[in-house]
Amino acid sequence: MANESRPCPCDPGDRFDYGGCGQEVQVGHIKAYVCKPSASTDKAVIVIHDIFGWQLPNTRYMADMLTANGYIAICPDFFVGQEAWKSSNDWAAFNDWVKSRDAGKIDKEVDVVLKYLKDQCGVKKIGVIGFCWGGAAVQHLMLKNTHLKTGVSLYGVIRHFDDKHSLLHPTFFIFGEKDDIIPLEQVTLLEQKLKQNCKVDYEVKIYPGQTHGFVHRKREDINPQDKPYIEEGRKDMINWLNKYL
Repeated sequence: MANESRPCPCDPGDRFDYGGCGQEVQVGHIKAYVCKPSASTDKAVIVIHDIFGWQLPNTRYMADMLTANGYIAICPDFFVGQEAWKSSNDWAAFNDWVKSRDAGKIDKEVDVVLKYLKDQCGVKKIGVIGFCWGGAAVQHLMLKNTHLKTGVSLYGVIRHFDDKHSLLHPTFFIFGEKDDIIPLEQVTLLEQKLKQNCKVDYEVKIYPGQTHGFVHRKREDINPQDKPYIEEGRKDMINWLNKYL
């Protein structure tokens, strides 16, 4: 990887001072943050958090943004009660930490969330978005879960799926040009493999000058030069969901 002493560049960085508009609920064996629009809808988006977990204010901000665009948004605790990563943790321990939190082993939790959305919220169409660790989880779900309609993977760690590209549903991949953990060669290879193997609609987009986490972590007021790309990434995500949900 790019930097063995710091194997993942995720950082709360400009952590939002944000409380959230939704509420925490119990969904089967896991907890989840849920936000619902004022008007009734049968469309929902599952939000898959990054290594900083389901309670990160930035991620809840993104869930609420989805709700502002008319979707029920749910951000479950896919670590199932295990501690989220903290920026004060020793990065030397990261690889061991993440081994017990496999982005490709969340199917049991997703099934519980799907049942909740259908039974408790009357949802009929469900999409999924995810950031970093959650972006990898989105790719995993797009390869196998028939109940989802579409997905958006934001800077997902694609090296986990080097040989798996036969997506079942339309998928949008968002990457930053200057991402330390996802080199552009990996993105190019992903595009080649998708072109060869993928039979559904997909898009891979690279945002100039952007680093890992730019869509949900940078603060526009601190990084004015990045503001257009942050806004573009968020708009593209919403437009993709609107198109396929």
